[in-house]
Amino acid sequence: MSVIAEIIDTLENKIEKLFTRMSSLEKTNQDLKTELTKTTTIIHNQSLEIETLKKEYEALKIANSLLGSEENKRDTKLKINSLIREIDYCIAQLSD
Repeated sequence: MSVIAEIIDTLENKIEKLFTRMSSLEKTNQDLKTELTKTTTIIHNQSLEIETLKKEYEALKIANSLLGSEENKRDTKLKINSLIREIDYCIAQLSD
């Protein structure tokens, strides 16, 4: 009978350790989910900031070439021609 009692005690201890381990893993999992959510938010905000900075960079390149810089002159001319075509199209739409 004492052998069966020892087996039962050992089994109870192992089950208790499993529940403790499971609880610890659930907390770790929840912490990791929270961290993932925060990281995802940070990545999204940084992506938006990168897009904004790219647009500002393009605007600065155009402004720089308008001021006489030779580096981006071709891009600026293409952009100006594109804007002129859009304006002409709008004028034509208003005329009709």
